[in-house]
Amino acid sequence: MEFTGSSYKGVMKNGRIQGKGEFTFPTGTKYEGEMKDGMFHGKGVLTFPNGSKYKATWENGIAKQGSYTFADGLQYQEKDWDYCNGYDRRFYSERCNGLRPAGESHQTDVHPAHIIPDWCYDCGDGFYNPTTRVVTSYSGRFLRNADDSEHEWIVRTCRKSWDEVVGIDPGKSATTIPEKTSNIK
Repeated sequence: MEFTGSSYKGVMKNGRIQGKGEFTFPTGTKYEGEMKDGMFHGKGVLTFPNGSKYKATWENGIAKQGSYTFADGLQYQEKDWDYCNGYDRRFYSERCNGLRPAGESHQTDVHPAHIIPDWCYDCGDGFYNPTTRVVTSYSGRFLRNADDSEHEWIVRTCRKSWDEVVGIDPGKSATTIPEKTSNIK
């Protein structure tokens, strides 16, 4: 059965989604599990296009208890979360397997890193175009429109396709060379 770009395979009762089934959203996200009266209800798993999963117990479409596992296997913890906290900025694969040898920087958890389209950002699950405010998958498929909060976070924290010079004092001329000082008389 198809619904406005979504699809469903599974049990129906009185023309409604009921029982076990698989619901696929237009974005490629899939829900596999129990449903009642057209809503997620019971045990089920949302699998996102990037491979991450949210396994939960649902009541009338609302997740009551669940766990999120990222595509690389990292399991989210609500308490005592110590991953990527400012003190330890290693990727999960680096925590599990160690750092790569010196040389090319480890900018992303995939190697080699995705080449970002001009004037866009790599936001972890795809590319973000700040002009259109659209996130697309790495293969170019539409994922979502960014709200103001996500836009600000991406622009502030994510890898971008261009280089910027940082650390220059705007009050000083770029051609000014600091004076050399010496203690020798």
